[in-house]
Amino acid sequence: MSEAGSYSEIEQLRGLIEQLNSYITTYHGGEVEFVSFDGKVVKVRLGGACIGCPLSPVTLKGWVEGTVRQFFPEIEKVEAVN
Repeated sequence: MSEAGSYSEIEQLRGLIEQLNSYITTYHGGEVEFVSFDGKVVKVRLGGACIGCPLSPVTLKGWVEGTVRQFFPEIEKVEAVN
């Protein structure tokens, strides 16, 4: 994200989650979609193969939240919404 200065934080978050979605869709058949960001909490919607999958909490916390917090350490958490 070398051009970070030219994009808002929400645009950067949306782009990162879109990249995660591409990977999850390609390799696992699941989906993750950006919903909202209030300055501390990112809300996403899981879909595809993630629905009903017992590993969805691991995908959400370990993968999505872990990746987001690497780039945005000020974010407190990532939550899934329906």
